[in-house]
This record gives sequence, structure tokens and C-alpha cells, in this order.
Amino acid sequence: MLDTYAVLCYLRDEEGADLVAALLKDGKEGKILLNMSWINVGEVYYIVQREEGKEKSKAIVELIRSWPVNLVECTEKMVLGAGDVKAKYPLSYADAFAVALAYNNRAFLLTGDPEFERLEKNGVVNIKWLPRK
Repeated sequence: MLDTYAVLCYLRDEEGADLVAALLKDGKEGKILLNMSWINVGEVYYIVQREEGKEKSKAIVELIRSWPVNLVECTEKMVLGAGDVKAKYPLSYADAFAVALAYNNRAFLLTGDPEFERLEKNGVVNIKWLPRK
């Protein structure tokens, strides 16, 4: 499960981008199944748009669509699961969707965002940690 943090790390070629690249390669080779919520794609979209403009953000969405990643639509189960997470933990609503998707799929969440530390400690989600900025 890819979090916004992981995608931005990869796009910006920051420390940890090689780990994201390796997972994308494994996904392409069919070794693993990668998921990402459309809510998190939207978060990448607005962050890139703020920094680099709308055309760049649209191009990034198309790039993400080309990756071996299952882009998951929001379902009632995800929305309510994200609401449960958001009610209990101080994190963004988009991050709550990432947690709900990882939880529902019994998958790890790839991130470096320290907001997830408490959730991992409490056994809510398994984290594969990227280096932090």
C-alpha cells in the first residue's frame, strides 16, 4: 500500500526512492500487489499543483496511472473505516484512507510520515518505513 509520502519521495528522488522503485519493479513483475487510494492520489495531485502547477500535477496523475498499482475507489467500507481511524488518531483524512485501505487488505503501508507511529505501535497498521526527511 503506497502512501502519499512514498509517492512524493519517489517523484522527488529523495532518500528512500530506491525502495519505492524496487516495489514498483516487483509490482510490474507480478511479485507483489500494490494498492493506493484515489484519495491519496488526490493528495499527491494538490501538493504537486501547489508546488509546480496544474499541468505538472495532471501529468503526475497520468504517470501514477501507468504504474503497476491498483488505484482503489472509495467504498462505504473505506469511508467509514477512515472515519473510525480519524476519530481516534490525529492524522489527515487522506492518511486515514491509506490506513483503512492497508487494514482492509491486510497489507503494509509504505511511508515515512511520523503521523503513523502511534497507529503502528497500537497495532492498527503495519508500516514499512522510508527514511524521514
